[in-house]
Amino acid sequence: MDWGERRIGLAISDPTQTIATGLPTAMVRNLEDAVTRVAEVVVEREAERVVVGLPLHLSGERGEAAHAAEAFAARLAEKLAMPVDTWDERLTSVMGTRRLHETGRRTGHHKGSVDQAAAVALLEGFLRRLAIAREDAGR
Repeated sequence: MDWGERRIGLAISDPTQTIATGLPTAMVRNLEDAVTRVAEVVVEREAERVVVGLPLHLSGERGEAAHAAEAFAARLAEKLAMPVDTWDERLTSVMGTRRLHETGRRTGHHKGSVDQAAAVALLEGFLRRLAIAREDAGR
């Protein structure tokens, strides 16, 4: 998911962990609302793993937004009683916006679409890393 204090872009993979598909963006009021709403989606979709985007600075350093995302991930893991991974989300919003433009969709008034596209890009990166790890383990 593409964490944000007001909007959370959501995506889910298929059972083979190959394809990422966007879900409706969650509009939230605060941390507890975010945890509750996302936990509902995780349970409803029977997700086996949760990945929260970690908004690092381009230098790789953690700033205020990254610390907020980590706090959200920790709180979500506690509520779900399951591990929640974090994944570097640098440039996923840029990639998401680019994809939307390539398909002819405007993003100015549709921030939720950008968040959703960013969540898909983030999950695709995570799934690629899982596939590489599986290949390496098979060698």
